[in-house]
Amino acid sequence: MNTKNIKINGKVKFIFWVLLIAFVVAAPSLLPVFRLNLLGRYLSLAIVALGVDLIWGFTGLLSLGQGIFFTLGGYCVAMYLQLNSSSEFPNNIPEFFALYGVKDLPFFWAPFKSPLFTLFAAWLIPALVAAILGFLVFRNRIKGVYFSILTQASLLVFFNFFNGQQKLINGTNGLKTDVTQLFGQMVGSELMQRYFFWITAFLVITAWFFSKWLIKGPFWQYTYWNKR
Repeated sequence: MNTKNIKINGKVKFIFWVLLIAFVVAAPSLLPVFRLNLLGRYLSLAIVALGVDLIWGFTGLLSLGQGIFFTLGGYCVAMYLQLNSSSEFPNNIPEFFALYGVKDLPFFWAPFKSPLFTLFAAWLIPALVAAILGFLVFRNRIKGVYFSILTQASLLVFFNFFNGQQKLINGTNGLKTDVTQLFGQMVGSELMQRYFFWITAFLVITAWFFSKWLIKGPFWQYTYWNKR
C-alpha cells in the first residue's frame, strides 16, 4: 500500500509540473499585457515569500525586513536601465538629474553602465548587506520579538534613507523603467514583458528548488532551530 501511494504521489507531482510549465509557456499568449505584468509582479514577490518562509518557518525567526534586499537588487537593475537609456538626455545622464540641477553623474552610478557588473551587483550587494546585518544580529544573539523589531527598524531606516535621496536616486519618485530601453526594446513593451515573465517564473522555480535543497542539505544542521 505504501508503494502504491508513493507511485500515485509521484504521478501527481509529475502532472503538476507538466501543467505548471505549460501554463508558464502559454500565459503570455493568453493574458493581456496588464494582467501578465501583474502576474509577473506576484511571482517576483513569491521569491520574497520563499525567503520569509525559509527564515521564519524553518528557523523560527520572523524577519520583517526582507524588502531591504529585494529593493537593493531592484535599484541595481533600475540604475543600469536608466543609464542605458540616457544617451539622448543632457550630459548623457538620466533625465531626473536635470530636475535637481545635477550635471555630473554621481560616482556610485558609474559602475552600473556595465551590464555584467549590474548582473553580479544585483545579487552580491543584497547578499553583502544581509551578511553584515546577520553577523551583527547573530553575534549578539538577538532572537524572538527583538529580532523582528530590529529587522523592521532596519527596513524603516533604509526606506527613509532612500526616500531622502532626491538628487541621487530620485527619492520618493523612484527610478522608473517602463520607458527605458533593453536590447533595443522598450522595457514596458509587450515583447519584453513576455520575456520578463518567463525569466521571473524560471527564477521562482529555481529559488524553490534551492530552498528545498538548502533545508535538506548539510547547512540545515547549523540553523538556529536545531541549535536552540
